[in-house]
Amino acid sequence: MAESYTFTQQFILFLHNPILLSCIFSWLGAQFLKAAIKLIYGRIHSFPELIEVMLWRTGGMPSSHSALVTSLCVTIAFRHGLHSDLFIFALCFFLVVIRDAFGVRRSSGIQAKKINEMGNELSDKKVLDTYKSLKEVDGHTPMEVLCGCLLGFFVGLSFSLLK
Repeated sequence: MAESYTFTQQFILFLHNPILLSCIFSWLGAQFLKAAIKLIYGRIHSFPELIEVMLWRTGGMPSSHSALVTSLCVTIAFRHGLHSDLFIFALCFFLVVIRDAFGVRRSSGIQAKKINEMGNELSDKKVLDTYKSLKEVDGHTPMEVLCGCLLGFFVGLSFSLLK
């Protein structure tokens, strides 16, 4: 028979869940590393930009998407087994996110950049009255994805072994 918990008890259990914690720590760790790398190379010019990179901005080294889904897979594998339906679901989710990280998003970002170059050139030559630029989404290089996966693997492993 399942135990009955109050909402407060359920919420506390939710916050202490190793799967959730490994995902949060891997994502925050990747974002922190991304911000540190950008600071070292002088690509952050203000405190608000630093906060944005640490909490929200996508693209760059390492991939926080890759880190999060890798830690999700690793902790689920340890807690529920490689044979579990939950792990199979997490693995499929992992494959979709990884493919999107350096495949679809990267390709669409490169295409948007080229379209913007052509649109601006046509606008400068007065072929177009005005040109509204497309958003250039940063995808990831394979190395950024690999580093994110390694970070997520070790964070997930840590949360799995240090219960």
